[in-house]
Amino acid sequence: MSPYDPSAFPPFAVTVDLVVLTVRRHALCALVVRRGEPPFKGRWALPGGFVRPDEDLGAAAARELVEETGLCAHDPGSPLPEAGNGAHLEQLATYGDPERDPRMRVVSVAHLVLAPDLPAPRAGGDANSARWAPVDELLDQEGGAGREGEQPAPLAFDHARILADGVERARSKIEYSSLATAFCPPEFTVGELRRVYEAVWGVALDPRNFHRKVTGTPGFLVPSGGTTTRQGGRPAQLFRAGGATLLNPPMLRPEV
Repeated sequence: MSPYDPSAFPPFAVTVDLVVLTVRRHALCALVVRRGEPPFKGRWALPGGFVRPDEDLGAAAARELVEETGLCAHDPGSPLPEAGNGAHLEQLATYGDPERDPRMRVVSVAHLVLAPDLPAPRAGGDANSARWAPVDELLDQEGGAGREGEQPAPLAFDHARILADGVERARSKIEYSSLATAFCPPEFTVGELRRVYEAVWGVALDPRNFHRKVTGTPGFLVPSGGTTTRQGGRPAQLFRAGGATLLNPPMLRPEV
């Protein structure tokens, strides 16, 4: 076997980008940070950064999330998070267009992060500010992101494409898996779970039909033994996520 010469190949960097999704005020929202350094200084972007030489990809994603926003991610190899144990994190896709970063050749491994209604993020690292924004706002026809009074501008790099891929992953995966419960607190009502599906899919669902489907799927929901009146009206039964990871039959997305 001939000796391997690393200098014979052009160097390139590896980054992680994070599509962090949560449901806030009954809308599916994504976390974006305003870049404090070139390139694209002042533009909104997904949180992320360069992978260190001694770092695993999942560890780099979790570190960047903490450094730039103060939010904690759950171990990528573990089940859905328990109470207070952070957010669900999974690898999404790899993006390697040679022109995606003007600094040098950069390959990004994007990760999808899902969690219940998360607190306001704090900016850190090379981010000037961080905020939650409705995905419909970020993925409008202009591909822009702006606050009231701001001129919308496209997300930095190829982050609009990465965000769209992450949103579609979430929308399709809750059809056949129990991932929708990652958007809920440890104990939740069927109505609260239905509003997660409605926010992620962007549709209204029939309450009675939804209740029948989710409570009739073995292992999907487990009664916690308690009730709540936080939704108003009569006490509603509380559930927690069961052991089922796949839904059979799946909860198919309505056509819109």
